[in-house]
Amino acid sequence: MAKEELNAGFTGSPADQPEGMRKAARTATDAVKRETNALAVGVANHPHTATTLVVAIGALAFGLGYLMGRSSTAKDYSYWR
Repeated sequence: MAKEELNAGFTGSPADQPEGMRKAARTATDAVKRETNALAVGVANHPHTATTLVVAIGALAFGLGYLMGRSSTAKDYSYWR
């Protein structure tokens, strides 16, 4: 029996490059990883600015939610007249 090298099975990289939805998903995943890394580096370099932004966005979201909740109530209260 001769010893022949078989090139079957997984060789470490796919033969066909991803295309269509797989390519879009991979591109989006890579972009999210890059942006997350950039955000982490920015927060590490400027912690006070990052904290101020988080608190400001939280206060703004709370205020908008409060105003939307207040405006969604019924306005035909006859017992307040």
